[in-house]
Amino acid sequence: MHVKVNDTVEVIAGDDRGARGKVLKVDHATGKVTVEGVNRVYKHVRRSQRNPQGGRLSREMPVRISNVLLVCRACGKAARTGARYLDDGSKQRFCKKCGAENGAIAPPRARYAKK
Repeated sequence: MHVKVNDTVEVIAGDDRGARGKVLKVDHATGKVTVEGVNRVYKHVRRSQRNPQGGRLSREMPVRISNVLLVCRACGKAARTGARYLDDGSKQRFCKKCGAENGAIAPPRARYAKK
């Protein structure tokens, strides 16, 4: 997965195209992410002790991970990401537009360390 929880992403397809938001949840099994303020739907709730008023609750629904792009921390643009190994053997994400580092993916491994 090229996005993680608390990353800022931009939606590139669908009704909310162009919207930016923070990733709240990533579901690896279905390949979907829940983004704050994107793909909102109304959930109708019956009156109960937990919700005495009832009514309609607005909540975010997941979108396909292929429909979002990570927003680079350095250049502030939505860009594709790549993965590369550093000299110590750790794996990191990087922005394909500006080449800036966008967070670690995996801890250092001796097998990938440059000698």
